[in-house]
Amino acid sequence: MIRAFVFPGQGSQAVGMGRGLAEAFPPARHVFQEVDEALKQKLSKLIFEGPESDLILTENAQPALMAVSQAVLKVLETEGKWTLAAKARFVAGHSLGEYSALAAAGALSIPDAARLLKLRGQAMQKAVPVGIGAMAALLGLDLPQAKEIAAQAAKETGQVCSAANDNAPGQVVVSGHKEAVDRAIAIAAEKGAKRSVLLPVSAPFHCALMQPAADAMAEALGNAKVNVPAVPVIANVTAAPVSDPEQIRKLLVEQVTATVRWRESVETMKKEGVTRIFELGAGKVLAGLTKRIDREIEASSVGTPEDIEAALKALS
Repeated sequence: MIRAFVFPGQGSQAVGMGRGLAEAFPPARHVFQEVDEALKQKLSKLIFEGPESDLILTENAQPALMAVSQAVLKVLETEGKWTLAAKARFVAGHSLGEYSALAAAGALSIPDAARLLKLRGQAMQKAVPVGIGAMAALLGLDLPQAKEIAAQAAKETGQVCSAANDNAPGQVVVSGHKEAVDRAIAIAAEKGAKRSVLLPVSAPFHCALMQPAADAMAEALGNAKVNVPAVPVIANVTAAPVSDPEQIRKLLVEQVTATVRWRESVETMKKEGVTRIFELGAGKVLAGLTKRIDREIEASSVGTPEDIEAALKALS
């Protein structure tokens, strides 16, 4: 059996995530302590106790989700007495989850991943004032249709609108100026979309408006230590495996403004022989998307002490 480990992105956060793991397993507690020390912030208290209004802030949600994913992995490795490379052929993550994947594979240290994600969240929020941008999921349309709609909306409004996330068949997210995204929703309705949903986000991620954040990440990543990962990482930007540290840096910068090619990433893993995907961290979004992309791939989520036991059995 060929397996991949995948790591969730923003939107999967919830107050209390990872708390059961930290209470039950010392390796999980150690991860949260490591992240707290790296950020000089009691992020673990915010993760376990809230308030939600602070946890959902991009600069907190991004390192928080990474911390929970690493806690899950460390518990699995310790309890199972194995390393990631022995059990997974690939890793991948959705948007910020790519940093979780890189940390899991040893390309980034956990403290460096936490600091980079804190900066990434701050830079993304700062790039566009609240209320100027928006994101919307266009349901029932494929990527070429969504791209065409976004291009038409951008042309008609003279603003930015582009495909931000290709999540699964019939689920593409567009991002850009609010007026242009609203126009895209109207055009999508005319073109036969089942429905369109504005997303509760604080900034328009993965579009050209994020260029100032990409510039900030280029500088930060230029100074970060990036190792060769223990297993290849399927990059969001290319939907292809990458192991070269310089290429990883370059793709993480591009990722800030580029489309997250998640559907294709899962299809790439399938072509490479992957038959089982484990989503490590908060929520069950990626396991759900995997089932929509290819029902032949078995997918499960691991985020609680109860999930750990089942995962260890499946991975033995």
